[in-house]
Amino acid sequence: MNVQGGCVASIRQQIRIAADPDTVWDIIKVPESQPDWFPGIIKATYDPETRIRVITVSMGVDMPEEILTVDPTLRRFAYKITAPLYSFHYGIIDVIEIAPNDTLCIYSTTAEPEVLALLIGAGTMGALEKIKEIAEQKVKK
Repeated sequence: MNVQGGCVASIRQQIRIAADPDTVWDIIKVPESQPDWFPGIIKATYDPETRIRVITVSMGVDMPEEILTVDPTLRRFAYKITAPLYSFHYGIIDVIEIAPNDTLCIYSTTAEPEVLALLIGAGTMGALEKIKEIAEQKVKK
């Protein structure tokens, strides 16, 4: 895929979770909750008027993001990183019911430069594993 004259990389990770989709969605849908489940993110603030979330990574760097979609019907969370480091970024988390207490969670990232997609992609699997852990613990309670 070409964006603004360059190539972008796309990565998609997915995980099955033994919980209902609403339990999984409740973990993801709050923009400032990302430090609870995404490795390496230590802080997140969110301004609902501007739809800007600023995440702070473990190295102390702040990265602004625009929240594009928080759709409870589709259970889709979409955002783009607006930090100058990225020429282009689009991230989507989808929560899909497969059967009762069986949910598929998909985290897709498209970014330029390509190496930054790989960097985020490495974290997205860790994020999905943490989301699974939190959701399955909630179901056990």
